[in-house]
Amino acid sequence: MPTPLYTAIATSTGDGRAGGRAVTDDGLLDVTLAVPTALGGPGGATNPEQLFAAGWSSCFHSALKLVAARRKVTLVDSTVVAEISLLPTEAGGWALHAALKVRIGGGVAPDIAETLTAAAHEVCPYSVATRGNVPVTLSTSTSATGTA
Repeated sequence: MPTPLYTAIATSTGDGRAGGRAVTDDGLLDVTLAVPTALGGPGGATNPEQLFAAGWSSCFHSALKLVAARRKVTLVDSTVVAEISLLPTEAGGWALHAALKVRIGGGVAPDIAETLTAAAHEVCPYSVATRGNVPVTLSTSTSATGTA
């Protein structure tokens, strides 16, 4: 294995998603966890799926900007929305499904936007890590203005 460029460290304590706490080693992330109301919990705090969605959307957005820069495409405005769904499995456990919704503004042609999204999915570390394990739906939209 190559030498890591960076290693993120987080520790979860307490009751996990049911009132536990997750903290990074540098203290910049310190969150209380709660089961969402949609799953019969009290809500009122974040949950692992939201944290995963935040990480994947920001990582994918960085990958999108990287591939656009490499192809000399200026992204005037772009957004990435990650929707992480928790699904029951036949074995009585849980599985994830991801929908990544990319929107690119500034008049980028739809075919170029689609190509950028596909290329970002090839290099984003979250996409690479989940490939073959988490079903992913990609969608790309564009707008003529600078507002995405």
